[in-house]
Amino acid sequence: MEKDSLRKIDLVLIGGSAGSLEVILRILPDLKKDLPFAIIIIIHRKSSFESTLTALLASRTSWEVKEAEEKEDILPGIIYLAPADYHLLIEDDRTLSLDYSEKILHSRPAIDATFQTAADVYKDKTAAFLLSGANADGSAGLKAIQQAGGLTIVQDPEEAEIKYMPAQALSKMKPDYILSKYKMAELINQLGNKSS
Repeated sequence: MEKDSLRKIDLVLIGGSAGSLEVILRILPDLKKDLPFAIIIIIHRKSSFESTLTALLASRTSWEVKEAEEKEDILPGIIYLAPADYHLLIEDDRTLSLDYSEKILHSRPAIDATFQTAADVYKDKTAAFLLSGANADGSAGLKAIQQAGGLTIVQDPEEAEIKYMPAQALSKMKPDYILSKYKMAELINQLGNKSS
């Protein structure tokens, strides 16, 4: 299901697990520089991969890429990466919060935790992408964003390296878009045009 009426967006979320990094590395080089929102990336990963991942993402984009920090303001033009082994939450004052509570669906950071708190704070000004992965994390959060009026995008499971995560989301909801990885940067850029 696709919608022609794109809305103003203040925050873009990208969540994924196994197989999603390749998609993110495809999106980043094509992003326009001056889009009027922040991007938060939540990837399931091991602590040992921590510093190299930020550098890898930064090497593919003209955006500033940084690991999210406690009580940090969410500012447009910055890509925030959820730190390994912490849930990344969004507070009512649009700051970031790191949480070490129990894993959700065997994951910390959990995509659901970030998506659900974003839905509470940013409501219909949120756009969320759910990519390849091997568990059901992200489905509940994506549904919460949809219920808050936000825009929901799921990677086409047929081209996902691991289709389980996007397929789980599709079994629970109808997103606004089911997209190929080749179309995602284009949509993010279009959201920027609507937001300006």
